[in-house]
Amino acid sequence: MSPEEKLRLLSMMDILEPLSREEIKELSRRIPDTHFHRGQILYAPKERSEALFMLKKGRVRIYRVGPDGREFTLTVVGAGTVFGEMSLTAQRLENAYAEAMEPAIVCKMRRQDLERLVLDKPQVGLKVMSVLGERLSLAEDRMEDIALKEVPARLASLILQLVESEGVMTTEGPKIPTRYTHRQLATMIGSKRETVTKAFTLLQQAGVVQLKRRRIHVKDIEALRKVANQGLHPAPIP
Repeated sequence: MSPEEKLRLLSMMDILEPLSREEIKELSRRIPDTHFHRGQILYAPKERSEALFMLKKGRVRIYRVGPDGREFTLTVVGAGTVFGEMSLTAQRLENAYAEAMEPAIVCKMRRQDLERLVLDKPQVGLKVMSVLGERLSLAEDRMEDIALKEVPARLASLILQLVESEGVMTTEGPKIPTRYTHRQLATMIGSKRETVTKAFTLLQQAGVVQLKRRRIHVKDIEALRKVANQGLHPAPIP
C-alpha cells in the first residue's frame, strides 16, 4: 500500500477528525499497519493489550464466549472506527475476542501515545467519548431486545441496526452488503442458528426481507419496523 493510500485510510478514522492533514501524516509514520485475513483472531482474553485498535479497512467482530461455549457478539466494527478502547477506560470485558470478518487492515496505538494525543488535542478525547457513548447506547438497545422481545422481533431490530450502520440503497430498497451467516446473526441477538433460520424464513414469507447472493435485502422497511416493535403474528417461534 502506498503512503498516500495509508494516509487516506487513516484520515477516515472517526476519532481523528480534529487533526490536520500534517498531524495525521505524522501519526501514520509512527503507527505501522497490520493485515489480518478473514477469520483471524486479532486479540483474545489472555492478551490484555493496553492499546487502541484503529480499523482502516474491513470489518471486525467483538464477541464473548460463555461458560457453555456459546458465542455472543457484542458489536461489529466497520472501517473508519476504533475498538479495544475498553482497556483504556478500565472497562475490561472478560472472555472478549476480536475476529476479522473479512480481510482487515488495523493500526494499533499504544496507551501512552493515545494519552499524549488526547492531551495535545482534547477534541480527540471528546470524539472517543462520543464513539463510546453511541456504542453503549446500541448495546443497551440490544440487551433490552433480548430481554423483552421474541426472536423474529429481535432479528428485525438487528436488521434495522445493520441497515442504519452499513446499508446501501438499491433500486429495490436497502441492502446490507456484508454477508452475515445465520450463526453470526444468532450470536448477535442471543439466539440459536436454527431459531434464526426459522425467524428469517417467517420474515421472507411476510415479504419483509429477501436473501440474494447471501446478502440481506429489505423489501419493506416500514413493515420491518413494525415487526421490530410489535413482533410477527401468528405466535412467535418458541
